[in-house]
Amino acid sequence: MTPRLTRLDPDALHATPGYHHVTVVEAGRTAHLAGQCPLDPEGDLVGPGSLDAQTDQVVANALTALAAVGAGPDDVVRAVIYVRSDERADLSATWARLMDSALAPAFTGAATLLGVAQLGFAGQLVEIDLTAALPDGG
Repeated sequence: MTPRLTRLDPDALHATPGYHHVTVVEAGRTAHLAGQCPLDPEGDLVGPGSLDAQTDQVVANALTALAAVGAGPDDVVRAVIYVRSDERADLSATWARLMDSALAPAFTGAATLLGVAQLGFAGQLVEIDLTAALPDGG
């Protein structure tokens, strides 16, 4: 039986801090999650001014969205993390917090971390965009 996901790092590319350069998905269904924002179920911003609190809420929202389609962090094949900052320390701190979270396996596939000037909601500091290969079973 062929594994559904294969992650690899070509020898000619640089070492990575936890993610893989390439993720191959055998044929199947995928889920493309909308950017997960630091909003509570009522649509209110969580943790104004706190990158840590907002990151935690984004993790919780992403786990909920993945579970809604029968997937989990291990099924994520592509992640893009947006941090409203031009400070490398903020990006590094966000990466470290994500790697210490329940969502950490989602970032072992192809992942991109970006510092951006603005996000969609007033006061929003972080957003995560995920693509997952759905488990068999419909």
